[in-house]
Amino acid sequence: MSLKKTDVNKDYDLICVGAGIMTATLALLTKLVKPELNILILERLDNVALESSAAWNNAGTGHSALCELNYTPEKGSTVDCTKAYSICTQFELSKQFWSYLIEENLLDSPREFINSVPHHSWVTGEENVSFLKKRFEALRTNFMFESIEFTDALEKMKEWFPLIVANRSEDEVMAATRIERGVEMNFGALTQKLFHILETKYNTKVQCNEEVLDIDPDDTVEWSVIVENTKTKKKQFLDAEHVFIGAGGGSLLLLQKVEIEEKEGYGGFPVSGEWLVCKNKDIIKKHHAKVYSKAGPKDPPMSTPHLDTRFIDGEKQLIFGPFAGFSPKFLKQGSFLDLFKSIKGDNVKPMLNAFWDNLPLTKYLIEQVTASHEDRMNDLRKFVKNAKSEDWEILVAGQRVQIIKKDDFERGKLQFGTEVVKSKDGSITCLLGASPGASTAVHVMLEVFETAFPEIVNSKEGKEKLEEIVSLWKAEITPESFKKAINNSAKALQL
Repeated sequence: MSLKKTDVNKDYDLICVGAGIMTATLALLTKLVKPELNILILERLDNVALESSAAWNNAGTGHSALCELNYTPEKGSTVDCTKAYSICTQFELSKQFWSYLIEENLLDSPREFINSVPHHSWVTGEENVSFLKKRFEALRTNFMFESIEFTDALEKMKEWFPLIVANRSEDEVMAATRIERGVEMNFGALTQKLFHILETKYNTKVQCNEEVLDIDPDDTVEWSVIVENTKTKKKQFLDAEHVFIGAGGGSLLLLQKVEIEEKEGYGGFPVSGEWLVCKNKDIIKKHHAKVYSKAGPKDPPMSTPHLDTRFIDGEKQLIFGPFAGFSPKFLKQGSFLDLFKSIKGDNVKPMLNAFWDNLPLTKYLIEQVTASHEDRMNDLRKFVKNAKSEDWEILVAGQRVQIIKKDDFERGKLQFGTEVVKSKDGSITCLLGASPGASTAVHVMLEVFETAFPEIVNSKEGKEKLEEIVSLWKAEITPESFKKAINNSAKALQL
C-alpha cells in the first residue's frame, strides 16, 4: 500500500481487529494474566458487538451439545459422541471464565446475559425416534450427560414444551430428551460488559470507526497495521508485535492481504440468516425451552430447526428458525462485492470444487431465498401446529462466512465450525468460521493467547493465574472436577 509513514503510534503488544465476543475475551484474558501488556482494539463500526455478537444476529443458544443433534452423528449402528463431549467441555470453560469475573467483582448482573432455559431434542417418525433413543443411551453413560432424560410419552412432553405438543394425538410417533442445565445467552450484552471491564479496569478502550486497510510486515516490529478513520478518512500506521484478526465474516478479506503462506487456499461461502419472531405475548408465555430437531436428510447442519426462548433487553422472546438466505456480503454491514473480492488465484480452484461438491446446499439456499412468509410458517407448523401467520414476523439475523479450504488432494471442502489460522511464529492469528463460535470463545481465545504469547502462558506465574481463572483448561476432566465446575458456575451465574 503506497502510503507515507507519517503518523506512527507507539508500539502495541497486541492489536485486535474487530470488537465482538472473541476480541473481548482475548483482550480480557490477556490483561488478567499480564496487565502491563499494551493492547489496542479497532472496530470499523461506531460501537461494539454490532455484527455476529449482537443478540438478534445469533441463536443465543449456549452451544453445549445438550440438544444439537448434528454434534452426535450416527455412524453405522452407533452414535459418535466425541464432538459432543468436546463442545460441552468448551462451553463449561466459558462459564467458568464468566464465573471468575463475577467472583472478582469485575462482572455483574449475570441475568442480563445468561438465563436458565432447559435444552431439548425433539424428533418425529420411527427412524428419528430410534436414533434419539440410541443417542440418549450413548450420552447417559458419560458423566457430562448423566442428567439427560428421555421420553416418548405425550404427557411428559406436555410438561416440557406444551406449545409444541398442543393439538397432537397419542398415535403420533415422537420422542424427546431434556437436560435441565441448558442456558440462553445474550452474547451482545456479555460482549458489552467485557469491553466495559477492559475500559474501566484496564484502560483499554475500543477505538471505533477505525477500519483496518492492510497489515504489513515491519522492519522494527512484527507488523504495521494501516488504519483509516471511516468518518474523517485520516490514515495512520500502528506498530504491533502481535495482531489478532477477529472481524467475523470480514476476517477472510483482511487475512488475504497478510503476507503469510498459511493463508493460502482459504475461501469463504457467505450465508445470511432469518428468524420468525413471535409478536403474541400470550404465545411467548407458553414456551420456556430450547427445542432442537433434526435437519432434513440433504439439508446442511446450519439448517437444524429449533424453537427457542430468548431473553433480550430484559424481555422474553420466542424465535423459530433459522432460515438461510444468500448475500455476497461477508458482514451484515458489509459490501455486495465481498465474495468477489475474496476470489484469488490460490483459492479459486478450492472454491469451485466446494461449490460443485455442495450442489445440495446451493439447491437448499435457492429454496430458502425464494420461500414466502407462508412457506416459513408451514415449517413452523411442524413445531407449533396451529401457528397463525399474523402472530409471527420475519427478522434478518447475522451474516456468516463458512470456511472453504484445500484438502489433502488440493480440492476444496466446505467446513462448518471455527478455525484459527496462524503464522509460523504465532505473531498473527485470524479466526475464521461460524457456529458454535461465541459459546466456545474462551477455549478458542486461550488457544490464540498461547499461540501469541507462549512465554507468558507457560511461565510459572501464567500457569498459576490461568489455573485460578479456568481450571478446566488443559486439565484431565473427571466426574468430580466437572460437577464442581458446574455447581460453582451455577452459583456465580445465578442459574
